[in-house]
Amino acid sequence: MGSYLTIAASDGSGEFRAYLALPKSGKGPGIVLAQEIFGINDYVREVADYYAEEGYVVLAPDLFWRQQPNVDLGYTPADWKMAFGFFQGFNQDQGIADIDATLAALRQRTELDGKVGVLGFCLGGKLAYLAACRCDVDVAVGYYGVGIQDNLDESKNIKGRLVLHFAEKDQFCPALARDAIFAALQGRPNVELYLYPDVNHAFARPPSEHYHKPSALMAHERSVAAFRKQIGPQYDFSALWDKHCEYEFGTLQCRRHHGDHGCAALCEPHSDHDRRRRLRGSAQLLHASFR
Repeated sequence: MGSYLTIAASDGSGEFRAYLALPKSGKGPGIVLAQEIFGINDYVREVADYYAEEGYVVLAPDLFWRQQPNVDLGYTPADWKMAFGFFQGFNQDQGIADIDATLAALRQRTELDGKVGVLGFCLGGKLAYLAACRCDVDVAVGYYGVGIQDNLDESKNIKGRLVLHFAEKDQFCPALARDAIFAALQGRPNVELYLYPDVNHAFARPPSEHYHKPSALMAHERSVAAFRKQIGPQYDFSALWDKHCEYEFGTLQCRRHHGDHGCAALCEPHSDHDRRRRLRGSAQLLHASFR
């Protein structure tokens, strides 16, 4: 469960809220999460919390605040109508300025430990692309961005890594627009473009009728891989697995020998020899468990 904070607009025109989600460790690299057209709703908060679980400090700014503060819509027909109204009234240049202000606020947080990136979906997918072009970010990831083809001339300004996910059947980014994007960006060493066959817009959003779990999971893995490579956090998974084996299977072995009582006093390793013996025993148990 995250919290809200207030950010001052860089043009002095006012303030806007942003949802803050923190990793369990309390610190980590940063991500600014750019919303869909439904505002900072349950889905955006869930994505922020999800990436916090991956080890990131996440800030999701309210990008519709200039029209109406604190927009939080669902997916009823009435919500869709309101969402498209906000989308049509949205000024993308002011939106990017608000993302830049959010990046500045994120860099001032004591919880930030490392570099920063931008993640966005739908409207936010295009804003992630524009952030890569206009802002100081190490990595930007966009899902099914709408209208990227209209700003391809700015791609020469991209300095960090850019990852874009596209849906083959996306009516908001049809084949003609997608082909223009691929023609302009494909082959660049700092750009990754992925096309997911037979899926539609919002394939990564569980509440959507177009949600496609295999594509969503694959896109998420690619996104997290890009974030980890560019901004961290870096984990030694081999060492973590060894430690898991030490505790999991070592504890199992102790319980077999001594029951649930007295295990720590009897089996706590007191030397490197004991630790190596414990790990060998854990490895044997692991091998046996998968036979």
